[in-house]
Amino acid sequence: MFAIIQTDGRQIRVSEGDLLDIDLRESGNASGTLTFDQILLANAGDASVIGRPVIAGATVTAEIIEPLKKGEKLEIQKLRRRHNSRRHTGHRQKYTRVKITGISVPGLKKAETATNV
Repeated sequence: MFAIIQTDGRQIRVSEGDLLDIDLRESGNASGTLTFDQILLANAGDASVIGRPVIAGATVTAEIIEPLKKGEKLEIQKLRRRHNSRRHTGHRQKYTRVKITGISVPGLKKAETATNV
């Protein structure tokens, strides 16, 4: 079963057990949970539900694994030739790492996962 959620202006495909880096959440506790209610699409095997624009009553729950994770540093340099004019700046994005713990969509049952024996 997977779902497409909308958070921070992005659309992300998630399944149970996925690890995501989303933009920093200012939550007080480090071991809290998040609930996403902007579910655009949900699929379980051959059955799917498409929201117009979102699915009413559907939620995706996530557990906060790492409340403050820093991304890679970006360095920006601007140089104007023959003017001795230089500018050097940097940026480092901050993220919250979460693990998807559950997807619940009314009227959609979880698909049986096939096991290879």
